[in-house]
Amino acid sequence: MEIHFHKDFKKKLKKLSPKVQNQFYERLDIFMEDKTHATLKNHAVDKTFTNCRSINVTGDYRAIFKEENGVAIFMKIGTHSELY
Repeated sequence: MEIHFHKDFKKKLKKLSPKVQNQFYERLDIFMEDKTHATLKNHAVDKTFTNCRSINVTGDYRAIFKEENGVAIFMKIGTHSELY
């Protein structure tokens, strides 16, 4: 699966601590192998973000993405309370 990052996602990711950034990239590796892996807790978030899904990055951080034509586009990253 091809992965793209929205410009807002890239900006926010750069501002996060190195620990959270590293955790995101570890989860991204898992996502690329198996986007339904239990560790990710991949689930729909249509009520807040239309046609999007969320994966767990840490206990509190989530990454929001949407899929279009075989491409996963990561749109937002933040704490649960920031996103919802």
